[in-house]
Amino acid sequence: MERQARRDTKPELALRRAAWHLGLRYRVDVKPVPGTRRRADMVFPGARVAVYVDGCFWHSCPQHATVPKANREWWVDKLATNVGRDRDTDRLLDEAGWVFVRVWEHEDSSDAAQRVLRTVRRRLRRGPPRSEASSPPRGR
Repeated sequence: MERQARRDTKPELALRRAAWHLGLRYRVDVKPVPGTRRRADMVFPGARVAVYVDGCFWHSCPQHATVPKANREWWVDKLATNVGRDRDTDRLLDEAGWVFVRVWEHEDSSDAAQRVLRTVRRRLRRGPPRSEASSPPRGR
């Protein structure tokens, strides 16, 4: 797990490239909520939008999730903890007035960038309301 890249993964880079080509400018690997250790992959501070690119294995994608056979119980607990942390991060962002967009690593980067663009534009037009829906359901 130590060798697992924390940032600049292939899916993140693909999304960032696609977002950049759409004219989006963002910050990378930033803590949107001060006082937490949780960092977003892309942040749009003016719009208060945080983007996370979630790996299918590490975040238990409903389409591609697997659990290793060796030490299965430990992995089940580990992956469930990751998912729980994701939900807690979503809650913290919502409470702080942020909107989050979660992108699965298997998603088409151009489609995901379009979703990010729509979210950022919507937030910049309306301002950052606390009650706005955050992202499409992820099937969890």
